[in-house]
Amino acid sequence: MPDQAKWTRLGLIAGGGDLPVEIAHAMAGMNPFIVRVKGFGTDPFEGFESVEKSIGQIGGILKALKNAGCDALCFAGYVKRPDIKDLQMDARGLVLVPKALAAGRKGDDAILRVVIDEFEQAGLTVIGANDVLKSLAPAAGQLTVTGPNENDRADIAKALLTARHMGELDIGQAAVVAHGVVLAVEAQEGTNGMLDRITDLPAHLRGAPDKRLGVLAKTPKPIQERRIDLPTIGLETVTRCDRAGLAGIALEAGSALIVNREAVIAALDAAGMFLVVEDAQP
Repeated sequence: MPDQAKWTRLGLIAGGGDLPVEIAHAMAGMNPFIVRVKGFGTDPFEGFESVEKSIGQIGGILKALKNAGCDALCFAGYVKRPDIKDLQMDARGLVLVPKALAAGRKGDDAILRVVIDEFEQAGLTVIGANDVLKSLAPAAGQLTVTGPNENDRADIAKALLTARHMGELDIGQAAVVAHGVVLAVEAQEGTNGMLDRITDLPAHLRGAPDKRLGVLAKTPKPIQERRIDLPTIGLETVTRCDRAGLAGIALEAGSALIVNREAVIAALDAAGMFLVVEDAQP
């Protein structure tokens, strides 16, 4: 169930993936209003009041939210950087372009802050997915039957450290380490693309489904706008980790989202992989 709301009606800007669908269905009794971002899959929101808008139609999105009686907003799902010619910008979107371009020189997080500021200035409270539905962000502990061994523990520590350093540079949120060797770090290709690269590495560097080795770690960037872009894993992540022969996944407590949690844990258990959530660094 969703956490107790402090708003009249919540608007959900839904990108791709399963996260916005999970949030919408968990909140069904609270009548969320869905803004589907154009170009990110089919419409999975049957039974919900919704509208489709291009990412550049800022004015249109705000008008739809206001007309629906929304006073709070949650962003969920992935949205890739679009080609500017595909933005279908309205007048308010065009006004936002210079700010977004200037912020883009400082990294993706700066762009997200520009977007959030625009909606907050319009009178909407922007709320993180983990605040809407706190069960998405797990507390510290081992969530699977299988746990890490001593070698895995060393890989977890180095993978988390590597991911944090990459985050300090605003590059990515994830890293994979096996036997103390950094096999991959996440950049613009995203976590799934990074995991796919590992399968092309020489066999002696990585694990295999019958001899698992290595850890995927995901952490938020230190400057991360946590209301809109927390690290996320789901069934697709598990499938790719399995294919890459990894031993498990490590996250930070309260700082990552697990989409379709029960199914994710069941899939990890079936594959003999672990999922651990470590205490966040102060």
